[in-house]
Amino acid sequence: MKICITCGVQQTATDNFCPICNDERQYVGFDGQQWTSSSEMRATHSNSIEQLSDRVFSIWTQPKFAIGQRCLLIQSAGGNILWDCISLLDGATISRIEELGGISAIAISHPHYYSALVDWSRAFGDAPVLIHEDDREWVLRPDPCIHFWKGELHPLGPEMTLIRCGGHFEGAQVLHWNEGILFTGDVIQVVPDRRWVSFMRSYPNYIPLPASAVGRIVSAVEPFEFDKLYGAWPRFEILNDAHGAVRRSAERYIKALSGDLGQRDFPESSAG
Repeated sequence: MKICITCGVQQTATDNFCPICNDERQYVGFDGQQWTSSSEMRATHSNSIEQLSDRVFSIWTQPKFAIGQRCLLIQSAGGNILWDCISLLDGATISRIEELGGISAIAISHPHYYSALVDWSRAFGDAPVLIHEDDREWVLRPDPCIHFWKGELHPLGPEMTLIRCGGHFEGAQVLHWNEGILFTGDVIQVVPDRRWVSFMRSYPNYIPLPASAVGRIVSAVEPFEFDKLYGAWPRFEILNDAHGAVRRSAERYIKALSGDLGQRDFPESSAG
């Protein structure tokens, strides 16, 4: 089973072509399409696991691999949820997660983070993987563990709700926990100035979203209460007033699209 070195998604394709990296939101690396495997990764990489709060654990691969996102293990009353996914799964990671109560279900924000979702599911009793129906075409390793849901909201146990936001991908989703936390991957992207977030169709290729898409994302999460927001990378977190940060950031983004951020206008050229 091949893993794309650029996006980290495991796939069954036999030709030298990664559909995710050939999409405009991603890219093929400067050295062309390259692949690795789970066994090769286990020889050169390992996972770190850090407790972020009483019931939230961050899991990421070192040295950095592919996009470099983390996944998050959430200990909820209805069973542990893995939010997003990473390419590497080894024995040490499985043992530590089992100590923490295992995994009851997996939910992934968007196709760039599908990584080795089937391997993770099988390691934890064929845990169901929740993906929005609108992103079905991007599943590159089909498996019965994958459950596609439709509509705008999907309950995930008694404490959590999947919210379809769209934007980055048509079926892009975020996860709300009634502990006042929103898990977003980069559907809503925490930026280095962690008072703010951003929204993009493509981050590496700098393709913005239209104002209507940004408005839809904010409208989708607006009814939910959350003070904290956990993004796609370690330390990319907003730990207070996250709801306000999303609202303010959307307003700023839409102003920027309309040219209303107060920048100086340059006169038209008189050349010619």
